[in-house]
Amino acid sequence: MQIKEFQDFISEKYEKTDRERGTSRTFMWFIEEVGELATALVSGDKENAQEEFADVFAWLCTLANINDIDLEQACQKYTKGNIKGFKPK
Repeated sequence: MQIKEFQDFISEKYEKTDRERGTSRTFMWFIEEVGELATALVSGDKENAQEEFADVFAWLCTLANINDIDLEQACQKYTKGNIKGFKPK
């Protein structure tokens, strides 16, 4: 499955509700999932980590959908060779 296919799947299933929730509240759900992923990684529970990676990606797709961002297109900055090292902080 391509990124676009998964993002479209998430859109078809959840976008109406996600748009009603809005970006701020959706971002909080995303952050909660990132926290759960952190806990799984620290614990060394690979099975739980795998589940949490999927949840984080699904919520990232949700945020992208309700902000009209095509993640596959956005990721092209990495795949097209447009990144030269890390950005300075």
